[in-house]
Amino acid sequence: MKRKEFIATSGLGFLGLGLFGWDTLGVNVLKDAVIGHGSHQYKIDLNWGALNPNFYPVNDCHEMVQDRKGLLYLLTNHTANNVLVYNTSGALVNSWGNEYPGAHGLSIHDENGTEFLYISDNNRHEVIKTTLDGKVVQIFPFPVESEKYLSPSEYIPTETCVAANGDVFVADGYGAQYILHYNAKGELLNVFGGKGTEKHQFLNAHGICIDTRSKNPSLLITERQGNELKRFDLNGNFLSTTHLPGAYICRPVIHEQEVYLATIWSGDGAANSGFIAILDRDNKLTSAPGGIAPSYNEAGELQKMRQGLKVFKHPHDVCVDKDHNVYVTQWNAGKTYPIKLIRI
Repeated sequence: MKRKEFIATSGLGFLGLGLFGWDTLGVNVLKDAVIGHGSHQYKIDLNWGALNPNFYPVNDCHEMVQDRKGLLYLLTNHTANNVLVYNTSGALVNSWGNEYPGAHGLSIHDENGTEFLYISDNNRHEVIKTTLDGKVVQIFPFPVESEKYLSPSEYIPTETCVAANGDVFVADGYGAQYILHYNAKGELLNVFGGKGTEKHQFLNAHGICIDTRSKNPSLLITERQGNELKRFDLNGNFLSTTHLPGAYICRPVIHEQEVYLATIWSGDGAANSGFIAILDRDNKLTSAPGGIAPSYNEAGELQKMRQGLKVFKHPHDVCVDKDHNVYVTQWNAGKTYPIKLIRI
């Protein structure tokens, strides 16, 4: 490929940085970089969430959510401080938690004006509901009543989402690949999915969210290893699949009319190859910050995605604020803190 063609494809234009990125050319290379495509382009703040690791260490920065006051809650599996609370300027507001060694999934839900967090813990094999300052109010334990598991070790929840009526959906993304549906009391109502290659099954049901953009809410569930985003109704019936070739997507995050997806690996799944995917209401990939420009063939099929500029190593989640800025958390990224993408 000619250099001019490569620059156009990567969406880097004036930079001409190709695949080098900050690992090769230094952090200063990204200071004035603009990533993304179309109406979703961003400047990069690599130091937004940086803290003194001697006082506030992190291992993997798995997920982040924002409360209605604008505070951002970062979940890490470092038990010195499992949750770090930031304001949007990157200043630390609070920290708590030392009992979640497998802290992986984090969701937030408003119950009659009071917000709660749901932590999916891989090591504890359960989901824990807490207040915003860390007080435990409910535990969803190993689902022995489902009759799908022989032991707790087979159940490794990765994510939750909560419906308007308080029902909780748990994705067992590192275990047997079932989706478990509970009521607000913690009573198991339904189990669906499971490991397999049928359209209603999963190969790594890593993330889940409730899509309320239409009259009838539905579930969006990522099948990370299959590069697919699957849709189910709230009763667990399969509806459709969106194929995202080359994008190993973590969890879907809906902001206004768009779906944002941290892509932990890209292309053929090489290490340190992540980017961010942004889909419009029709599930068309419109922007890929850190990735090559989205391309569709004449049949309307998305062409295989890959990293374009090495901004990210392994993006694991995104959080989008009211100003459309994106906060990116990463797994296995050298114990680094979240990156902020500033919408331009």
